[in-house]
Amino acid sequence: MAAELHPCSGKLIGLSNSNRTAQRNQPVQEFNHGLVLSREQLKDRDVFTVRIDKKVNSWSGSIEIGVTSLDPAGLDFPSSATGLKGGSWIVSGCSVLRDGRSVLEEYGRDLDQLSEGDRVGIQRSTHGELHLWVNGQDCGAAASGLPTGLWAVVDLYGKCTQVTVVSCEPPSLAERDTERETVEEREQEDEDEEEEVVVCGVREGEFGGLTSAVNLAAATNGTLEEVPELPPTHNRPDKFPNNLEPETVLTEHQLFDVLNNAIVSLYRSEDNVGGDLGGGGIGRDSGTGSRGDRGSSSGGGSVNGNSSDSGGGTGYTGSVNSPAGGGGARLGAVTGGMLTNDALLFHEKCGTLIKLSNNNKTAERRRPLDEFNNGVVMTNRPLRHNEMFEIRIDKLVDKWSGSIEIGVTTHNPNNLDYPATMTNLRSGTIMMSGCGILTNGKGTRREYCEFSLDELQEGDHIGLMHKASGALHFYINGIDQGVAAAQTPAIVYAVVDLYGMAVKVTIVHNHNHSDRLRRNNAIMRALSPDVGRPRPARSLTPDPDTPDRLLFHSNCGQKAAIISEGRTALRPHATDDFNHGVVLSGRPLHSNEVFQVRIDKMVDKWAGSIEIGVTTHNPAYLQLPSTMTNLRSGTWMMTGNGVMHNGTTILDEYGHNLDRLKAGDTVGVVRKEDGSLHFFVNGVAQGPAAWNVPPSVYAVVDLYGQAAQATIMDDVDLPTLPEDSSDGPTVMSPSSPCSVAGGNSANDLRFHQLHGTNAVITNGGRTALRQNCRSEFNDAIVISNRCLRDGELFEIVIQKMVDRWSGSIEAGVTAIRPEELEFPNTMTDIDYDTWMLSGTAIMQDGNTMRNNYGCDLDTLTTGSRIGMMRSATGDLHYYINGVDQGVACTGLPPGKEVYAVIDLYGQCVQVSITSSSGPQDNSLCTSNITESSFPIHSPVAGVAHRLHSKHGKNVVLLGEGCQAVRVGGYAHGIVFSAKELKTDELFEVKIDEVDDQWSGSLHMGLTTLAPPELPSCPMSGLSPSLTQLRSKVTWLLAGSEVRRNGLLQRQNYGASLDRLTVGNRVGVKRCSDDTMHVLIDGEDMGPAATAVAKNVYAVLDLYGRVTAVSIVSSSVLEDAGSVKAPSLSSDSCSEGEEDRTPVEGGEPALVPNTVMAFLENHGKNIQLSHENLTAARVSSYNQGLLVTAQPLPRQQLFQFQIDRLNASWTSSLSLGVIGHSPDRLNFPSTACCLKRSVWLLQRDSVFHNSLKICENYGPNLDTCPEGTVLGLLVDGNSCLHLYVNGMDQGVAAQDIPTPCYPLIDLYGQCEQVTIVTNNVATVGGESVKARFQGDMEKADMVDGIKESVCWMPHPEVNPNKTCEYQALCSRFKDLLTLPDGYFNEDAKYNLCYCESCHKLRGDESYHKRGEPPRDYALPFGWCRFALRIKPHCDVSNSFKQWHIAYHGTSVGALRRTLDHAQLLSGTSSIFSVSPVKTEGPNGYSEPEENSSNSLPDRDREVPRVQLSPTMRYSGLEMFAPKVQFRDPRSHCCHQAQVGFQVCVRPGSYKVGPQTLGAIEPLDPRFSNTEIEWITKDQGGTLLYGLLIRVE
Repeated sequence: MAAELHPCSGKLIGLSNSNRTAQRNQPVQEFNHGLVLSREQLKDRDVFTVRIDKKVNSWSGSIEIGVTSLDPAGLDFPSSATGLKGGSWIVSGCSVLRDGRSVLEEYGRDLDQLSEGDRVGIQRSTHGELHLWVNGQDCGAAASGLPTGLWAVVDLYGKCTQVTVVSCEPPSLAERDTERETVEEREQEDEDEEEEVVVCGVREGEFGGLTSAVNLAAATNGTLEEVPELPPTHNRPDKFPNNLEPETVLTEHQLFDVLNNAIVSLYRSEDNVGGDLGGGGIGRDSGTGSRGDRGSSSGGGSVNGNSSDSGGGTGYTGSVNSPAGGGGARLGAVTGGMLTNDALLFHEKCGTLIKLSNNNKTAERRRPLDEFNNGVVMTNRPLRHNEMFEIRIDKLVDKWSGSIEIGVTTHNPNNLDYPATMTNLRSGTIMMSGCGILTNGKGTRREYCEFSLDELQEGDHIGLMHKASGALHFYINGIDQGVAAAQTPAIVYAVVDLYGMAVKVTIVHNHNHSDRLRRNNAIMRALSPDVGRPRPARSLTPDPDTPDRLLFHSNCGQKAAIISEGRTALRPHATDDFNHGVVLSGRPLHSNEVFQVRIDKMVDKWAGSIEIGVTTHNPAYLQLPSTMTNLRSGTWMMTGNGVMHNGTTILDEYGHNLDRLKAGDTVGVVRKEDGSLHFFVNGVAQGPAAWNVPPSVYAVVDLYGQAAQATIMDDVDLPTLPEDSSDGPTVMSPSSPCSVAGGNSANDLRFHQLHGTNAVITNGGRTALRQNCRSEFNDAIVISNRCLRDGELFEIVIQKMVDRWSGSIEAGVTAIRPEELEFPNTMTDIDYDTWMLSGTAIMQDGNTMRNNYGCDLDTLTTGSRIGMMRSATGDLHYYINGVDQGVACTGLPPGKEVYAVIDLYGQCVQVSITSSSGPQDNSLCTSNITESSFPIHSPVAGVAHRLHSKHGKNVVLLGEGCQAVRVGGYAHGIVFSAKELKTDELFEVKIDEVDDQWSGSLHMGLTTLAPPELPSCPMSGLSPSLTQLRSKVTWLLAGSEVRRNGLLQRQNYGASLDRLTVGNRVGVKRCSDDTMHVLIDGEDMGPAATAVAKNVYAVLDLYGRVTAVSIVSSSVLEDAGSVKAPSLSSDSCSEGEEDRTPVEGGEPALVPNTVMAFLENHGKNIQLSHENLTAARVSSYNQGLLVTAQPLPRQQLFQFQIDRLNASWTSSLSLGVIGHSPDRLNFPSTACCLKRSVWLLQRDSVFHNSLKICENYGPNLDTCPEGTVLGLLVDGNSCLHLYVNGMDQGVAAQDIPTPCYPLIDLYGQCEQVTIVTNNVATVGGESVKARFQGDMEKADMVDGIKESVCWMPHPEVNPNKTCEYQALCSRFKDLLTLPDGYFNEDAKYNLCYCESCHKLRGDESYHKRGEPPRDYALPFGWCRFALRIKPHCDVSNSFKQWHIAYHGTSVGALRRTLDHAQLLSGTSSIFSVSPVKTEGPNGYSEPEENSSNSLPDRDREVPRVQLSPTMRYSGLEMFAPKVQFRDPRSHCCHQAQVGFQVCVRPGSYKVGPQTLGAIEPLDPRFSNTEIEWITKDQGGTLLYGLLIRVE
């Protein structure tokens, strides 16, 4: 074909020289629009070569070259080559892009480093591979699978302004050899010093360089096929041999190893002598800049030749043209590499304890165990724009807290008086310390990134870059952490503070490793055209049938060995060492080639086991780490049941747990052609684990822990590779339950692993979040892993938001498959096949179709649920918190696949898929339990469960009360159990009939409403639906929501009842720990509600679709002889299980508990004692992590006691479980930094892998006083429970793996804990409860008066001494100056009912008291101070029959009421107190003089006292007006209310309706018609306690 350019080109291109030369016009003002294409299509093997004629230094970036299938005649030219789509492959810098997306990061030569006169070409081989040619050298295959009919593409981008086409023909081997020899001759002529390199005993000068060495090898060996190779035990040499025996034979591949190692040795020696090898060329000033910065003006310029002034800063603001140096790197001319003396180094002037070495590239703090500061070092010159300054942590010590700090400063190191720490400087300094940013010593950003510098380990990298825009970015292990400071001065020096744990660091130059490997490969490709092809396995006798056999490389871990001719790897001393067992394959894996090993031998001494994966690192040059997960680049590993990339977990729950494998099991890995990575366990594919894995990766096996020996399986033993599925519904996410077994279930909806650049998928594909949420607001689109079925709801819940941005979540559907979607910044940028809801606007293909839709997504808050559904008719519906918002748009193609799309935009940061997602008209699909798995309790004659005759008006009872049928409508279908349920008695029904014309389904729960109390006429006494039943306390499950008296208590509980169909069974029971459990098809969904009253009935609502049910349970617990103690193994046992576990004497069966102790591996501030049962934090406030040495068995309660608190600190302990072995865990400073398989309870929230998944759970752990006993239990359903002083707080988390280990963080106030080793009966058994009940009986007596409470710990055992709220209320009481004689002298009877205290005690909300019994509510939110009972009061036993009530009053009426020792008529604040206006001298406000308190008694016409059984009524401001006071300790202003807890004689009062005109129920337990009690009997009340509430 003709070597010409096509006349159609970019808008700034001018063609000349018969269309062979292209020039970009206005090169100083414009950097793009310089695209040109070849005149004709490329022929196979033709290299389209251009010469770079001119470059300018105004820009960063340079020439880009590639191929495209787009015809230039009709092409709308984009601004740059990377904008070409529709089948385009472009080489940019050292990256390869396909249709604008990177497919290979490190490839060939860096085109940005080429100079004027250099030649660059592009070629399509006959095998469909893309090759880049630079100066006549083939850089190898950049891509494969290219189609025919391609045009060459050249982009005159950035610095490159003019090129000329020089040829378009196949390469000539002779020409390449000639050109290579010319380059080598020029290299030798430019050398300043003669340094001899011996190649196989012959010097370079004698054989014309490296080419002659190859010729010598060929002459020595003759034909390669006839020569035996070296044995596998032959170690790779560190340098060339000085001589060769006549019989020594080298193959070209062995020569490749020899030359490569010699080159590496030469580069190492170059580092040791300080980089005195230089070379001319162009230096790139933005080596790691992003494409977004390449178009901006850069002040960096080029540096030519060798400059002896290494400390100068002149290169910072302008172009520096130093005199051309004559020296050059010996191999630099061949590769085009460049070494200059202007490299970033540490300045000679540094902190007083710093020692510099390695040519000022390494800094170390002296006396690291004695001194922790005075370790400041700075760079020798200012940073250039977009220049990366990166260091590697070489050494840490464990003695100090705090670690390395890094940043920039405007201070010149020559003039700076170095401070002890850099954060002491108060001007011109920005430092990253921990995870925050400090400017001039003051914190400006507390949480800049998720990484903390204090948690980094040896080998980790830290970098920073000063952008041309003035923005400062930090990098952790190569990951950009975002903008740390927006505007920084123009001239800044990098600064490192070796503080605390950080002792030694080394500057890492970006080109040192990857660029050198590319240079080596370029040289070896020039020497041998076979380099890069699969290499034959080393063998003494080559086998022509298996030349490409996979074997282990001889370079292996320190404690590993290779035997059996490279097929087997082992740790010979596996019982002595558990790591350093890394082995790699001898060659890269082919695409779709499965590498599989069999575990031959295991030892039981260690935790953890085999790990397998791939890496881009060549084993010949890799310094093998102790474990492969320590490698921070180019590595993907499966460890346990998770997947890690570069040492960071990317999938938590991926596949089968490798730690559970046994000898004889097999594991495998494969990289498919599409770049996806898959793992195999015993031949079963575990699904995709990663995407965009580059080609030419080596297989890795880490013989860790128990794994002692493994053997590579031959091809005949390899599993069949699964084929890709093109059908949307079968595309499974990596952690989907269906990934292995296949098939579609209703709960397989996950987020797809392809997503926007700022999105992260966690929690097994169920959770999506936007990283760097305070610096990035878009690029976080996530999409469902499969298409939605008609009528299927995809619902998510918002879990985290930030208030930094405007706008919020956007949701919709798209017909674009995830694999074909080029994720834009926001989903509304897509202009085809996409429907989105943004705010209140419905948008189709980026255009607004309608405004003011029924909901506004921008107003949603944390906890809101959003769902979307396409109906069978093509209508799109949105659901907000389960409520259908109506048709959003119509016309969605009914037969076309659509995927759910969520755009985590603006304020919305994190969402999770709810359990409500799935088909709305399908049967229950969360359980595959069969009928035989759980026995059905059939009705038993005489004791069978029955339904009560009182029921809803649309219900008819059949079969002697065993079946209920709704005969009309969709509501009025409430039915009750005939009798109260006993503890742990299951009431279960089966669905007999459904009617699909209705929506909604069965509701089920427990109620305190006694059916016998209902009127005989059903239509007058029951609500239409169970959710409206509020006359008595009712706990119910509706759908997947738990409600109490109609109020939502919990979302996403278990499986949704809306999916029930004929044959499903639903049951409910009240357990001994006062929790309600719901069972579906015999499977316990866990605790649904807590603090359930004892006297309850089962209640059902035949609502919506469900029209008929029948009872399948029986009241077997009524037969005392058949009572079986609860078993730790299951909640319900079959008859066979009962026979195997007889109960003697009716006592609870004790289950042998595993003895637990703390593991020796713990945080550095922890000290163990008492046989590792006691742990104490001996210094600081953190570094106090603990785990147990033994895993926690299912159903065993692990308990520990808080021994010591230190009020000097804030916050307190956290606890939870960790799902992997802690033996090799490197403990961070706090538990919240653990991000792999960790469930953590902190304060009153639950976290999974540092992400909050639940709020308002249990008591606030920060308020737990000394003596509190905390416990953890994982039940049979893998649910985690927290126990506080023996009380179950309900389910905290689900899907806890086995094994798991209890985890405790002795943080802040908590300094010491001790494991409780008492043998305790079955959880919830009588022994624990009886003990605490007995303590309560003794402790709650006040001069013979006993307050009836369900459970309360002994006040001396568990007083909340640290409750700040109680202390605040006590200080307010002191301001009232009430005589001490009115109060009980023993302060242990004072009770705080704040949220933390009452949850710690496990108080129930409501209790019964008196004769006849009457309900009253505990005064939650108030603090009670016990009053002294006057001697004239009747304190006989008959007094215990009085009722409990409350009276709200004013501060001014307190003293007069206490003086009379009883409530007086007229003291009720509804008649006696006006709003308070002034503040009295004691710090609280007094009522006005004309208040009704001062009126004479004869003026009061209503001599009565108002009472109520709940402080929700008596505590209203109308009765208990608020007063302001100033806290004498904090000097803060608060508002306070007061009231009394009183005992009321039965019969002395009348029950009446509330008198405030309230419409909504004031208390869910009490009807508004009976919430107010009126008494006129002055002797009918007795003051029991003073109540105070402070806001």
